[in-house]
Formats: sequence, C-alpha cells, structure tokens
Amino acid sequence: MATLTYAYSDSTAVVGPLATASEPHSYDLCEAHALRLTVPKGWEVVRHEGAFAAPDPSADELTALAEAVREAGRSDKPAPAPEPEGPSGRRGHLRVLPGRA
Repeated sequence: MATLTYAYSDSTAVVGPLATASEPHSYDLCEAHALRLTVPKGWEVVRHEGAFAAPDPSADELTALAEAVREAGRSDKPAPAPEPEGPSGRRGHLRVLPGRA
C-alpha cells in the first residue's frame, strides 16, 4: 500500500509509504497502482524508493475498528425509518414534481 499526495502549487505528485493518518487531498493506493501512476504533462512524480509496506496498526486504529464492529453488531439499534412513497408509488431519492402551468 502507498499514499498519493498532490502538491498543486509545485505541480508534483508524491507517492510514498502508506500514511498513518488521514489527510485532505491524499489517496491510498495499492502497490500496483502506486508503481504505474502517471501525472499530467508538466507535472513531476516523486516516488518512494523500495517496497511499500503497510504500517503496523496502532492502538487507536484497533480501538476504532473494535468500536465500529461492536456498533454494527448492536441489536438494540432502532430500525431505519422507511422512505415515504412518492406520487408515482415508488420509493427512492428521485421525486416527480408537478409541472408549471
């Protein structure tokens, strides 16, 4: 795994070891994509030399994962409310609006 970070002001893409914290404008890549990455014309790529290795999980990451699994498995969570039916009788995020005269 690797992390891609763009430095727009320098027209540079940096591909380095997997970041341990989330950063804006950075993207995690598998090793195959990290090695094949291309950039726009006029940009420069700075790549980490050597193999990309996954960092050891920290206690914070393990705690967050355990809490997420625990939350997902809770049986006392209220069921999500069903979406109301629209004028067409269908459910979903799209709505039919009456036309203007």
